[in-house]
Amino acid sequence: MAGTPAATASDGPSAGADVARLFEEAAKATERYEAGRRAADEQRAEARRLERLVDRERRHLQLLREDLGRIARKQYRTGGDISYTAQLLLAEDPDALMRGQRASWQADLAMNNAISKTQRTARALDSGEQRAQAAWRGLDARKAELAKLKRGIERKLEQAQWTLQNEADEQVTAGRCRGAVRLDEREPDTERPWVAPVEEYELSAGFGGSGERWASRHTGQDFAVGIGAPVRAAGAGEVVRVTCGQGFGIEVVVRHKGGYYTQYAHLASVTVDQGERVRTGQWLGQAGTTGNSTGPHLHFEVRLTPHFGSGVNPRRWLAERGVEL
Repeated sequence: MAGTPAATASDGPSAGADVARLFEEAAKATERYEAGRRAADEQRAEARRLERLVDRERRHLQLLREDLGRIARKQYRTGGDISYTAQLLLAEDPDALMRGQRASWQADLAMNNAISKTQRTARALDSGEQRAQAAWRGLDARKAELAKLKRGIERKLEQAQWTLQNEADEQVTAGRCRGAVRLDEREPDTERPWVAPVEEYELSAGFGGSGERWASRHTGQDFAVGIGAPVRAAGAGEVVRVTCGQGFGIEVVVRHKGGYYTQYAHLASVTVDQGERVRTGQWLGQAGTTGNSTGPHLHFEVRLTPHFGSGVNPRRWLAERGVEL
């Protein structure tokens, strides 16, 4: 790889900036979609809770009405159509009759109050239930809108990713990489001395594996990521190589304190220049599938020299520095 041409100055805008921006937009759209989904789910749960309360109050109301019916039938049997004055004149114990009548009136009053309260509660719950159902229907509609927005951004992202990859392939074919394309990035994490070279990933081919794509054993650790995903410096150091062509496609090599080197290969773009000092976590480029690659991923190596063939197990090396992959 030592004979591959070095990067030249960038001669125009790159799709990398569009990809980086769309990655951010897709992440924000996903957050909004998830927030809308959670809100809709919570509103549905509240509607179901109100439905259960309404059913319980209705059953309670039915029981009260049944009790009232029994009281009314009992009063009719004991009092008949005889007026209360006549009942007093004919009663053997008028005082007992009056006490019983007062108790009956009090029972009727309590029953009527209970019925009125239950009816008011049922009406309020019905209204609340309707409001809740209308609210979660509205939230479902909003969730559908957010899902549509998210799909639209993802389609734009996919188009931009392959535009970026096509640009990268043209550079590899020509054997001349364009210079650093500067992208807006948040301040890297400077509290930790070492980090994984990508933030979100799935591990694929590991160190020492065999396959038809490799001349001997696999010399690094592969991270399955999307085209344009930010690739960052695993540790602070100096960029000693930015090259383009041959099996690794577009690659960056960084020299670290202590004599080790890290390599980042199959990139779609680079965001640093040869000779530049980089901080831990600083973006070096964007992942791609240039060179000898069957799909978008980052090929990451830890080496004893800047050259191919001096690699050590990167997972073990990072683990010794507090980074578990």
